[in-house]
Amino acid sequence: MVQTSSVEALVTSGLTRRFGGRTAVNGLSLRVLEGDIYGFLGPNGAGKTTAIRCMLGLIGRDAGTVSIFGESDPVKQRSFVGAMVETPAFHPWMTGRQNLERAVAFAGRGTKDDIDRALQLVGLWGRDAEPVRTYSLGMRQRLGIGRALVGQPKLLILDEPTNGLDPRGMREVRDLLGQLAKDTQLTILISSHLLSEIELLCNRVGIIEKGCMIAEGTVAELVAGKGSVVEVDVSSPEPDRLRASLAGLAGVGVLPAKDEDEHGALRLALDGLTVPELNRHLVQDGVPVSALVPVQHSLEELFLSLTNKELT
Repeated sequence: MVQTSSVEALVTSGLTRRFGGRTAVNGLSLRVLEGDIYGFLGPNGAGKTTAIRCMLGLIGRDAGTVSIFGESDPVKQRSFVGAMVETPAFHPWMTGRQNLERAVAFAGRGTKDDIDRALQLVGLWGRDAEPVRTYSLGMRQRLGIGRALVGQPKLLILDEPTNGLDPRGMREVRDLLGQLAKDTQLTILISSHLLSEIELLCNRVGIIEKGCMIAEGTVAELVAGKGSVVEVDVSSPEPDRLRASLAGLAGVGVLPAKDEDEHGALRLALDGLTVPELNRHLVQDGVPVSALVPVQHSLEELFLSLTNKELT
């Protein structure tokens, strides 16, 4: 179970980045707490990578602030952060260890012990003497995470860490990140357009669309905030009677027709009307209800309702 604190690991306020007349990041504000595994979720082109580059100081920002563990100085912030942005690049003729040694020399941060520790954490100990050109894509992703871990950062920022991996590779990376959070007390921000990965791994989520934050909170909070959904089943041919009873009833809406089955079940979105109130209304109206079942929301339903876009 993820253990978080009230300490703010990463906070952005009004973060904005424009490219000519296009605004890629638009007043983005987010809050990552120490110990979070935070899912930065949005479709391709939503502005996730640009926002991450701004957070890391890799590109300038047109407006807004970034605070990392209370520090606003970009130079001092770097001591707290390890990052992997987009697909990690390595020298293929070098070994995994040599690539990490080169990264340490370039960054001026990290020791041999740090490299050893990172290789062990990402499961490449014993494979580090092999040329990177012999590594699978999953191994290269893990090496990229290992490079981000050198120097023992407090905050790990990963941009699409499972991008391009097959299902087995995705699971390996997901399990690795969960274990890292548990064993090292790292705070982790993961950007992704793969909703299933975020839902399985993260305790808190921010959903971004067109460079704007449109929802943020724990998965449970976000799902609960969507409102109650219930499925009402009545005996055929009573669906028309059910619809007539619902017509004009405040606080209830019939979800799209694709959610109706051939047996007369309807999925209803309740907004201000409780399940007992709905049941009482139907009984008083003489509608023969055979089942009235609350529907468990999903993060996917929330995403689609907010963005009207499909995730792959």
